[in-house]
Amino acid sequence: MAIQYKTPLDHTFHALGDETRREILSILATDGPCSANELHAPFDVAQPTISKHLKVLEQAGLIRREIDGRVHRFEMTTETMREAQNWMTRQEAFWEGTLNRLETFLDGVENSQDTK
Repeated sequence: MAIQYKTPLDHTFHALGDETRREILSILATDGPCSANELHAPFDVAQPTISKHLKVLEQAGLIRREIDGRVHRFEMTTETMREAQNWMTRQEAFWEGTLNRLETFLDGVENSQDTK
């Protein structure tokens, strides 16, 4: 059964959920554009496996492919990652505020019990 994603962000987090894909992004962030063969070299997996990972990253909008003859070069894109980071920042702010309010409430409960 195929996974049905409702938003582009769903694709992004699915792509980021795999260690190999995160490592590919790290390589591209560090080294800049790389060919498929250069991205395959650090991994002990078959070339078709890396190709599938690259396809997932590309479909999520995290990388871009340029084809020059038989050579496929990949580079990171920033917009999709920025959108994911913005979402995480909003979630962090929400949960920090919620947990701070809970802490304040619990401190008040504890203080009221101490005065009894």
